[in-house]
Amino acid sequence: MTIEELNKIRAAKHDLVVVRKLIAEQAAEMEKKTGYRKQVLVCGGTGCTSSGSKKVIDALESELKKQGLEKEILVVKTGCFGLCALGPIMIVYPEGAFYAQATPEGVVRVVNEHLKNGKICTDLLYQETVHTDGSIISLNETPFYKKQLRIALQNCGVISPEDIEEYIALDGYQALYKVLTQMKPEEVIQEMLDSGLRGRGGAGFPTGRKWAFARASESDIKYVCCNADEGDPGAFMDRSILEGDPHSVIEAMAIAGYTIGAKQGYIYVRAEYPVAVERLRIALRQAREYGFLGENIFGTNFCFDIEIRLGAGAFVCGEETALMTSIEGHRGEPHPRPPFPAVKGLFGKPTVLNNVETLSNIPKIIYRGAKWYSQYGTATSKGTKVFALGGKITNVGLVEIPMGTTLREIVEEIGGGIPGGKKFKAAQTGGPSGGCIPACHIDTPIDYESLTALGSMMGSGGMIIMDEDTCMVDIAKFYLEFTVDESCGKCTPCRIGTRRLLQFLDKIVSGNGEMEDLEKIEELANHMKSSSLCALGQSAPNPVLSTMKYFRDEYIAHIADKSCPAGVCKDLLYYEINAGLCKGCTLCARNCPVNAISGTVKHPHVIDREKCIKCGLCVRNCKFGAIEKK
Repeated sequence: MTIEELNKIRAAKHDLVVVRKLIAEQAAEMEKKTGYRKQVLVCGGTGCTSSGSKKVIDALESELKKQGLEKEILVVKTGCFGLCALGPIMIVYPEGAFYAQATPEGVVRVVNEHLKNGKICTDLLYQETVHTDGSIISLNETPFYKKQLRIALQNCGVISPEDIEEYIALDGYQALYKVLTQMKPEEVIQEMLDSGLRGRGGAGFPTGRKWAFARASESDIKYVCCNADEGDPGAFMDRSILEGDPHSVIEAMAIAGYTIGAKQGYIYVRAEYPVAVERLRIALRQAREYGFLGENIFGTNFCFDIEIRLGAGAFVCGEETALMTSIEGHRGEPHPRPPFPAVKGLFGKPTVLNNVETLSNIPKIIYRGAKWYSQYGTATSKGTKVFALGGKITNVGLVEIPMGTTLREIVEEIGGGIPGGKKFKAAQTGGPSGGCIPACHIDTPIDYESLTALGSMMGSGGMIIMDEDTCMVDIAKFYLEFTVDESCGKCTPCRIGTRRLLQFLDKIVSGNGEMEDLEKIEELANHMKSSSLCALGQSAPNPVLSTMKYFRDEYIAHIADKSCPAGVCKDLLYYEINAGLCKGCTLCARNCPVNAISGTVKHPHVIDREKCIKCGLCVRNCKFGAIEKK
């Protein structure tokens, strides 16, 4: 493909895509430019798909055909809009009408009332977008979106990920053309260094330095790898980018290949991401057809292609040397470093490995310039960071914020606060390798250095919010159970250390802990951090150490008082019926699975603690709030 052909496609499709961001007053302009009166974008990401977006799309297309509107209304299946808690999501442009939790029945109304007759179904909209007078507020003015800055996610929820020409319409593959025809590899590296981009996979190593090391390594063969093995519990940032904007990753890998002197790339993605894998395959096929992969790209002598390798879900394969070992066809186990992959990586050759989010930033940086990118963020943490916001938070979803945004802004404004009027207790970042940030540090700016100083880490971008009903000992135990299962077992500190730590926590939550166990935990954790072979073992103690640092009183309560302050650990709690509130309705007794509740009609009941299995079913069934957790 030539630049003239590329620009011809961009011009032809530009209006179709850009018009999706127009305001209602420009509706006539939309039809004039694109031939469509309206465009309906429906999220086709995994989250909304699991909520039924396919049925919504089917109902939409069926009703449009029934009403004879299929040539006037364009339906686009796109990627994640971010506000996953409200899926399936459907947005109608040019109005920007954001329909939340869409259903096939609701879609029929939208077609007949809104798309056909111009009357927006305000009761079906995301209510944050509706003024008291019924008019619509721009999405960018809602609390969830106002403080976000979408760079890595800028095309997600805007384009069809299965149409390469929509990616081209928004300047896609312009950055690749720029580096191949206007920049030397050393200039590309300098641009990356000037941008301040650091790896978004966890460690935060400067991307430009990594590329420089690989460029300097002498070898006849080099490789570029993409780490899409997103294994942290609750994390779905990379998956969403691959589902919504796969070409940004492909373009970035080609740029990296040119820069370090590689001709072959590999995307290592977990097989549990079927939507992402399918869209990657479509995107790779299209990129080859349009000449962005293969031989003599843009008429130059640069040749580059990419293959997909599926992972089997091993968390340790997120570690770079284990990932490369798995690509080679061996059991995914880490290797000692040095030598680092930039010197000796995949198949023993110099290799650059970046994760999905890191790569998705690169075409934007090259096209718009390092100065543009580095204006965002902090002095040492440039740009933005994507987080999968989950746990005890109202607005569960995908957010992208400038580095330096405070945890308070994320929780209280973007996240919409804690449901049920509960208090914020802590945020866990960095997945099993990270730590917990307590409420007293809620004004901490989110950047690499601040999180590290608190004993946590950026990680790939999972952020789990916890409220006052969360037991921090139980949380530490949950992450440790995960790392025990996921340890490859190659090195003793990790294989034995994680299991020994878990034994200590099991002992504490069961009411058998001793005060000296806390010292033993800290000693063992520090040995693991200093002697484990890879980052999995080195960071596995982090959730335990950070919860002990900020919530030591909860550990002491479990040990000394034999109680769980949050009422979570079953071995340390019991249920009791308040005789003054019990009406003797017998509902609790009738629903108890082990017949642990006794009493007569209209008289207070009692619970036999010996029989009670602490399932909590009685609490959920009691209409009078008479059953208390002690």
